[in-house]
Amino acid sequence: MRFSFWIGAGHSWPEIRRSAVLAESLGYDGLWFADHFLPPAGEATDPCHEVWTILAALGDATSSVRLGPLVCGNTYRNPGVLAKQAVTADHISGGRIVLGIGSGWMESEHRAYGIEFGTFTDRFEKLEEALQILISLRDQELTDFEGERYRFTEAPLGPKPVGRLPILIGGGGERKTLRMVAQYADEWNVWADPEVMADKIGVLDRHCDDLGRDPGEIERSAVALLFLVDDEAKAEALRSRDIGRPALIGTPDQLQEQLGAFAEAGVDEFIVPDFNLGEPGQKDEVIGRFLTEAAAPFRS
Repeated sequence: MRFSFWIGAGHSWPEIRRSAVLAESLGYDGLWFADHFLPPAGEATDPCHEVWTILAALGDATSSVRLGPLVCGNTYRNPGVLAKQAVTADHISGGRIVLGIGSGWMESEHRAYGIEFGTFTDRFEKLEEALQILISLRDQELTDFEGERYRFTEAPLGPKPVGRLPILIGGGGERKTLRMVAQYADEWNVWADPEVMADKIGVLDRHCDDLGRDPGEIERSAVALLFLVDDEAKAEALRSRDIGRPALIGTPDQLQEQLGAFAEAGVDEFIVPDFNLGEPGQKDEVIGRFLTEAAAPFRS
């Protein structure tokens, strides 16, 4: 299993760069960054950096980790513009970019910036067309596409990616999202605990069967908050709270049990966000201990 780190978009650039370099030095396999123009939590005026600028800079600041958005809102960019941004960052990083994408969900930032939000159906129809275009731009010399939402005429993508530029789809919707994962994606990501992950992987595998695709071609990653504690009573108290997100909670031994359940469910990558890990000194200690004391038996 790979282990990756998700850096919050509200930190200063020096702190983002410091965290990224540290995570790479500790042995994390990837770095992820959200795509938002307003913070999903807190005040609208709180800082929130733009994802592709950050990823390009991290491509130069690091040397081995995979880098990607978790995930781009498709509504924010024409897919040709998105492909250009991703490929440029891929060249800067030497071929380490993963192109994460989803339908877009945060209505407030669409309203604030005058970006069309549309209906649930609108967003998923746009996403499906964008996925077809992105794959064609990546894999073909020229792209012609005539859809309901986009039109491309003899569009090139030059230069081509240095790496594979895998496409990751984020989300857990079982009817639409997981069907698109089965049809188009190289990777898939979702917030989940092991039980939910196992159920959704079962749904994804059925979509693959329906489409005649080998489900082993799709890598699966999970995100959950991390609460590493040394006191079992404190761990139990945390479990009794409504945290609002899937979470790993416990002592290093207890976290190993939970990671084992993720591995058994079929997870290829586990992603730790820094949202609840505290100030830099505390955060640094937690992410280091997590790799050495909990994740070590599962690391690829």
